[in-house]
Amino acid sequence: MNTHVTTRARIQETPSRAFFAFVAILAMMLAQTFAFQARSAPDSFADLAEKVSPAVVNITTTTTIAAPADGGPIVPEGSPFEDLFKNFRDQQNGPARPRRSQALGSGFVVSEDGFIVTNNHVIDGSDKIMIEFFSGKQLPATVVGTDKKTDIALLKVESDEPLPFVSFGDSDLMRVGDWVLAVGNPLGQGFSVSAGIVSARNRELSGTYDDFIQTDAAINRGNSGGPLFNMDGQVIGVNTAILSPTGGSIGIGFSMASNVVSRVVDQLQQFGETRRGWLGVRIQDVTQDVADAIGLDQARGALVTDVPDGPAKEGGMQAGDVILSFDGIDVTDTRELVRIVGNAEVGKTVRVVVFRDGGTRTLKVTLGRREDAEAALSPSGPQQGPAPEPQKSQILGLTLSEMTDELRSQLNLGDSAEGLVVMDVDENSQAYDKGLRAGDVITEAGQQRVSTPADLEARIQAARDAGRRSLLLLVRRDGEPRFVALGLE
Repeated sequence: MNTHVTTRARIQETPSRAFFAFVAILAMMLAQTFAFQARSAPDSFADLAEKVSPAVVNITTTTTIAAPADGGPIVPEGSPFEDLFKNFRDQQNGPARPRRSQALGSGFVVSEDGFIVTNNHVIDGSDKIMIEFFSGKQLPATVVGTDKKTDIALLKVESDEPLPFVSFGDSDLMRVGDWVLAVGNPLGQGFSVSAGIVSARNRELSGTYDDFIQTDAAINRGNSGGPLFNMDGQVIGVNTAILSPTGGSIGIGFSMASNVVSRVVDQLQQFGETRRGWLGVRIQDVTQDVADAIGLDQARGALVTDVPDGPAKEGGMQAGDVILSFDGIDVTDTRELVRIVGNAEVGKTVRVVVFRDGGTRTLKVTLGRREDAEAALSPSGPQQGPAPEPQKSQILGLTLSEMTDELRSQLNLGDSAEGLVVMDVDENSQAYDKGLRAGDVITEAGQQRVSTPADLEARIQAARDAGRRSLLLLVRRDGEPRFVALGLE
């Protein structure tokens, strides 16, 4: 009996030892794997900071602020206190004088001959720019060029000896979670380093060409214009803004991606200004209901709402086209199209694939220059309230009127303006939810021009006969077009 029990115990003990041995081997293997994966996390950032700091600069700007026109406190004319304030000002300060204001920022050297990158808002409006290097050396700087759209400025200093500099890296290679190092002049404290990770990519704040890297590396006032480094010591962003209720860092900072900055810097260095490609269209995103209305397989591309005189019109593009591809690059939305067109070479002839009438076609467009087009644009006049129209039609929750000379005048439209004027919108209708308002002008329905309510009714019936669940309307407000898809059910 005892022998049997002992034997069973040994039988149970043998697999137990094997199990623990297996667990120990597995643990060693996992430890080695984790150790290998963790190699990218440095024990210290000291070597990197020592390597890049000589190329980072402090920037001090001086701005002259004009004296108040009246030279002192404002009191009502004829007030019994008028002479009192005047005498007090003369006794204390004498005549009002202009005063000088200083501001601080950061930057970095990108060439040994003295080109320096910073934010435009750091130097905007300044009379004098002084650069302080890591060594303590100071040199005056001049502005080579600026780009307000990306908030980038390129400066130049003259030095008797080659300057230490850093290079741009490929910001598209950065992943969320990668280590980064921010170097700059926070709150005027001089050269300061903070480490963190990439918190998010492709952030958009307010600019047309925004492509920000979000980071939790500490960024404060004075860090503006300073570099954000990867672990190879390459600049992958320019520290530009923070999100904070207090004005100090709470771990939400934004750096303009280097792949945007480097292109701007190249153009500023070569031309002293930016030269972005211009297609010449007004566009909006393709929503699912718009895609359903035009028969597109999925919501993608950029929907053309208007084609004024320019490159796209000369290339045969039409309002209602959906741009699916530009110069061989698939277009997912309007933001991407604006960016890739802006990055394209001025004067280049590109192939643009559009969706039209249920199929695709390829157009050839020779790009213009965006800056020239923007300079030539003039804003349209303000919208005036529509006048009542005796004959009205109610369709899809809209009260519509044919265009008249009186309405053209009240809406500040040209003599040749056509379409249906929205006189009123039912607040319980889908049209109201989609943003249509009195004063809007419907110029197309189902990508066909409409000028009478009967035209619109015909387009609605044609869409229903084709099995469509919605109808695409081209709506203009203050001269700006947009497409709206209204359900027909």
